Amino acid sequence: MHIHDLIGIGFGPSNIALAITLDEKQQQGSRTDFFFIERQPGFAWHANMMLDNAHMQISFLKDLATLRNPSSHFTFINYLHQKRRLQDFINLKTFFPSRHEFNDYLAWAAGHFDDRCAYGEEVFEILPEQHAGQVTHLRVRTRNPQGVVRERAARNLVVSVGGTPNIPECFRALENDKRIFHSNSYLSTIAQRENARKIAVVGAGQSASEIFMDLHHRFPDSRVDLIMRGRSIKPSDDSPFVNEIFNTDFTDFVFSRPAPERSALIEEFWHTNYAAPDLVLIEQIFNVLYQQKVTGNLRHRFLRRHEVAAAHAAPDGIRLTLRDLNTATEYAVAYDAIVLATGYTHDRHRILLGALAPYLGDFTVNREYRIQSTPDFQPAIFLQGACESSHGLSDTLLSVTAVRTDEIGQTLLDVIHQSLAQRMRTQYAPLPISEAL
Repeated sequence: MHIHDLIGIGFGPSNIALAITLDEKQQQGSRTDFFFIERQPGFAWHANMMLDNAHMQISFLKDLATLRNPSSHFTFINYLHQKRRLQDFINLKTFFPSRHEFNDYLAWAAGHFDDRCAYGEEVFEILPEQHAGQVTHLRVRTRNPQGVVRERAARNLVVSVGGTPNIPECFRALENDKRIFHSNSYLSTIAQRENARKIAVVGAGQSASEIFMDLHHRFPDSRVDLIMRGRSIKPSDDSPFVNEIFNTDFTDFVFSRPAPERSALIEEFWHTNYAAPDLVLIEQIFNVLYQQKVTGNLRHRFLRRHEVAAAHAAPDGIRLTLRDLNTATEYAVAYDAIVLATGYTHDRHRILLGALAPYLGDFTVNREYRIQSTPDFQPAIFLQGACESSHGLSDTLLSVTAVRTDEIGQTLLDVIHQSLAQRMRTQYAPLPISEAL
């Protein structure tokens, strides 16, 4: 079986950026046999949240390459140039392209590596391969939608599988009820709920706010309740000094701090990334609710300081027990559809790497995002987007992606060179005198 230097699991922005980094290092003479596996049938980036008028919350300069190599072919500016839209984009006078356009940029970049990526295959198992008491490489097993299993081998691995939808405990028993769905499937699912007349959106962040406004326009006759624990919808703080926490050098600072201090830093700046919609979007929601007061048509409700205490399926809808945190009282409301804009967890790598757990300890990573392993485990395994607790709030964002892939890429090349040297020493080691005779 052919053994790749590197197999990447997932082919979203992080691993696309890594492919670009490795490709550009190859142009400088560093040869690497890399390959990626993506479970989606083709490239797609948050496809179910491609809402009309949705824009990026991050500057286009924090693309797949600019902060690492501004002269790269893969910068957003060169993408615009290739598409003959650069001058028109300049005339927009914005740092924040539409989400549709940035998705097209990512698809354009991914398309350069179609021969290096297998789409439509899901990795379900990764097994260690041993030689002389050492784990020398890994066997990556995948399954396509037809159930066909395929195996590939790799000396090293990078896991970049994105987040897993976070389903609050009270909804988990109803996960198979199609009237309840997470925001990651919003567009494909809401199209099947066009007869819904009463809808709840649970959450306080950008996705919850965007979905509330989308429902307001999509279903003019429907009523929507926006349910959140906070007293108000707080805007994201994108002021210059606060935004410094997303600078690449802040990663060094966070990683260098003791664990309690890291946790305190993440808590202090939590609202820069979570439960913090754009101010313009908040103003749109406020205007909708204000106009209701003007007309007297109280179509929507903003249920602030509320939490879902329980959820039950009933013939007439999903019945939520809502707890008013201001009055400590509870009451029940039935909804035709419930959208959970409740974020994501980032621990799927632990399940994916389960068979390797005896070698990986508690999955602690070093500064270069490599999981620390036992001495008898040779493969390097890197994580992208799963190191927030050690590397800071920027870890799941585009902010550090370009620079992070350079750090991973250089470490990978060092590992490959060391491994090659080791194999050469083993292959050409002199025979013992007794065998030579």
